[in-house]
Amino acid sequence: MPLNSPPLSSEEISTLKVWIDEGAKGPATAEAQSWKPALALKAPAMPESREAHPVDKFLKTPEGAVSDAVFARRAYLDLWGLLPTPAQLDAFVADRDAGKYGKLVDRLLANRANYANHWISFWNDHLHNDEGVVYHGDRKTISKWLRQSLEDNLAYDKFVQGLLNPAKDTGPEGFLIGVNWRGDINASQTPVMQAAQNTAQVFLGINLKCNSCHDSFINQWKLKDAYGLASFFSDAPLEIHRCDSPTGVTAQTKFLYPELGGVDTAAPLAEKRAAAAKLFTSAENGRTPRTLVNRYWKVLFGRGIVEPVDDMDAKPSNPELLDWLAADFVAHGYDLQHLLRTIMTSRAYRLPSGREAGPLPRRLTAEQFLDNVSAVTGEWRTLDPKAPGAATYARDWQLKSTPLGRALGRAIRDQIMTERQNQPTTLQALELVNGDTLATLLHRGALRLRDQLPPAPASLYDSGILNTQKDKAEVDVEIAGAEKLWLVLADIDSYDPARTLVTWQNARFDDRAPRDLPAPVPSTQTVDVPTGAQRFRATIVLDPSSKASDINPRFRLFVFRQQPDMRRLYPVDGQPPIAPPEPTTNSDRLIARLYRHALGRLPSQKERAIALDMARTNDGLEDLLWSVFLSPEFQYVR
Repeated sequence: MPLNSPPLSSEEISTLKVWIDEGAKGPATAEAQSWKPALALKAPAMPESREAHPVDKFLKTPEGAVSDAVFARRAYLDLWGLLPTPAQLDAFVADRDAGKYGKLVDRLLANRANYANHWISFWNDHLHNDEGVVYHGDRKTISKWLRQSLEDNLAYDKFVQGLLNPAKDTGPEGFLIGVNWRGDINASQTPVMQAAQNTAQVFLGINLKCNSCHDSFINQWKLKDAYGLASFFSDAPLEIHRCDSPTGVTAQTKFLYPELGGVDTAAPLAEKRAAAAKLFTSAENGRTPRTLVNRYWKVLFGRGIVEPVDDMDAKPSNPELLDWLAADFVAHGYDLQHLLRTIMTSRAYRLPSGREAGPLPRRLTAEQFLDNVSAVTGEWRTLDPKAPGAATYARDWQLKSTPLGRALGRAIRDQIMTERQNQPTTLQALELVNGDTLATLLHRGALRLRDQLPPAPASLYDSGILNTQKDKAEVDVEIAGAEKLWLVLADIDSYDPARTLVTWQNARFDDRAPRDLPAPVPSTQTVDVPTGAQRFRATIVLDPSSKASDINPRFRLFVFRQQPDMRRLYPVDGQPPIAPPEPTTNSDRLIARLYRHALGRLPSQKERAIALDMARTNDGLEDLLWSVFLSPEFQYVR
């Protein structure tokens, strides 16, 4: 060393050794590395300034502001995850009230359903919660509790306490349960160690993953600290394992900041969980509110006051601002909506993106991208019922993730995800150009915008979900006047659909001779109806060979008398998340609305001419939609 050069001299090696022993500090990081964050929280004195807003006083916000249209787009996306409709945008731009910015924020926050349906994705990432996930190990959803907590604007200290000390029957127990993997796992990944890692990371900005195996090489936290916190969530004594080897030492229940208090190691689990909930939200613990404030700041500004957000021991870029926001948050009862309003009503939030103290350009999340493609086209996906009945329109977070959603950054959530990887990738390009998810939305959306999408036929029969427990269903439907029947077997997330086989036993029309119809899942069979037949009867039975645990069959049977719409096998009840655009055959009107809704502006003269030429056919309209949705102007919060 160095490569292709003479080796270092003994004096140079000695200098490097001293530098490493002293912490390998560089000139730019020496001050930051000497930073020692305080645990207690105290609001700093307000700086002298002519600024009216506290955030702007601390930031010394420069002059400048985005247009009203850009501000509205930014605010709607940050609070609802949805773009303002042309009517909403026009109303805000036309408003001449100087206080309209704060009023818009208040109006958006007041719609708790839209607010919760957007912010739940943030919390799903942080709390490893998801929809439509099939795991081999135990896992429990907390979606119902989480959504209700956001709609009720549950105080954050109560929110944390509910997660750490869940009520017996109604609490969000799934957060502490974690993901129980099937088979042998490393000692650092047991459920109670996951609980320690997750609570420390999410609520305190402390990474305990390294020191769940051994003393950390990158910070002050030790192996015994991780086990001490894990003991709060264990109903039995924990033996400390170092690098997966037992040490013979029993962990003592100890909080990461023992000066805040503790609990006896021999205390019952309920008492230890209650103690943890109290310690994480203690009035003397300023770490919890600072961490939350920093995470919300990063969502809204694209960067945290402390970076990285999971290292709250690092020096903040503006310590006084962080402490003031955290203290104000606590003083207002840990009110999450108050925190959002405080930040979003500052002049700093209205600065053009990229300006000093202003927000950075932020890419739409996977959920925002898909929801807004639906909002602009009116083509929403649906949440299917588990039993026979109607589907409901759904936001993306409520549905199983798609290949496109995962490519755009939606987390797998088998572990905590506090920051998404949103950089453009080859996989994203492939999904956006050739993927089925977007292609289907655009094809159906183009037809819907022109009112050319035919209504989906209703099924004569819906079996509900069938599996190894409910492995058969009896079909008996009236078919008078039908010429054909479509027998649909739909896969509902089996582990291995290719090995799922069912049989239509005694399939018969009226009293005619029965026959068996073996069928794979998924499949659609078309059967001619004999002249004059009045009823169709059959028994659908899961083949015994398909009941293996590595297949885990989950399927559903439908009978139609018309060719089914495979994207709409169920009737749909209720209204979509926002009112769909009015269908029109007027291309000029359609293009103006498309640009106003998707981009917050009207098309230029050149764009309008190109768009009019493209929109002459449905295929061209699909291409126009694709070009708009793939533009950086659509995909970024500016």
